[in-house]
Amino acid sequence: MIDWNRLFPDQKTDQPHLMSPLVLAYIGDAVYELMVRSRVICRGFARTGEIHSQSVRYVRADAQASILRALSDLLSEEEAGIVRRGRNARSHHTPRGATVADYRHSTGLECLVGYLFLKGSQDRLAEIMEKVFQLVEAGDK
Repeated sequence: MIDWNRLFPDQKTDQPHLMSPLVLAYIGDAVYELMVRSRVICRGFARTGEIHSQSVRYVRADAQASILRALSDLLSEEEAGIVRRGRNARSHHTPRGATVADYRHSTGLECLVGYLFLKGSQDRLAEIMEKVFQLVEAGDK
């Protein structure tokens, strides 16, 4: 486990709930992508084209929106509030190949991932990501 406080001692990550939801989504996108790529590689995909095509199944806005809907009953009140903030944040980015609703829901999921990561809730983040993996991989069968 990485000790982020040791690597970045001046960072104010002890109160991630005070950060902008778009900042949380920004870091959440990176964390989510890293975890997905790691999972895909661990499942035995070795060629970069395969890694990319398998990873896309997890990171598309419509897939993330669907995942978030499936996770909604598992979220605490605090987590649901973070998701709402991410979903309601106004991004100046126009979604490509996704509906605005799906894009906003995917931002909510990324916001949650960023929040849990910065809060240091590694166990809860792992629990959420394991559910994400189960949902996407269940579609493979």
